[in-house]
Amino acid sequence: MNCLAVDDEPLALDIITAFCDKIPFITSLATCSSGVEAIGILEQTSVDLLFLDINMPHITGLELASLLRNPPIMIFTTAYQDHALEGFNLSATDYLVKPFSFERFLKATTRAYELYTLRNTAPRPADDYVIVKVDHANVKITFDDIIFVEGLKDYVKIYSPHKNYVTKNTMKNVSERLPASSFMRIHKSYIVNINRIESFENNHVKIAGQNIPLGGGYKDDFIAFLDSKKL
Repeated sequence: MNCLAVDDEPLALDIITAFCDKIPFITSLATCSSGVEAIGILEQTSVDLLFLDINMPHITGLELASLLRNPPIMIFTTAYQDHALEGFNLSATDYLVKPFSFERFLKATTRAYELYTLRNTAPRPADDYVIVKVDHANVKITFDDIIFVEGLKDYVKIYSPHKNYVTKNTMKNVSERLPASSFMRIHKSYIVNINRIESFENNHVKIAGQNIPLGGGYKDDFIAFLDSKKL
């Protein structure tokens, strides 16, 4: 795990550093002495586990934790027991009261590592959307809303029931990003949502009332797909 320790007491940081050096699943440790400095580190670096002192000047550990939109796993380290409930309300994994022993530190970090392992091995739902840049905005388009995609040299045009979007991209990139279970390239300039196909006749596919040409190099795969769906 990549860790960050935040404490305004140098001795406390030295102890955490010495303890972390003995734990094999802690691969790196950065340290800083203020919550303000920690915010900058967290914005630029991936942190899996945060050791966070509570009583610090300018911004307390509790205040810092409450500001984080996607906080890492947190262990509070403090000389006071008064804020334990607040710490756990902020989803802290553990709360260490100074001075803590290595055994107590190891127990807390082991619990954090078990949570880290669980988070990183649990199956995650697949994305059902893409983000495309249109003019100066980033637009979210769900796969279900994509009727078909048309290639326009250095751009692609994405057709949806509500609006069409033109974005700088290639058909190759779009084809690789869209799920093969729902999309098929039927022409060098067209990718269609197979769930929205209405009919096929001669050398074109009818989709959303429009006739989309079927390119010679893609026809065999498309015919094989149709055959697999016939009654």
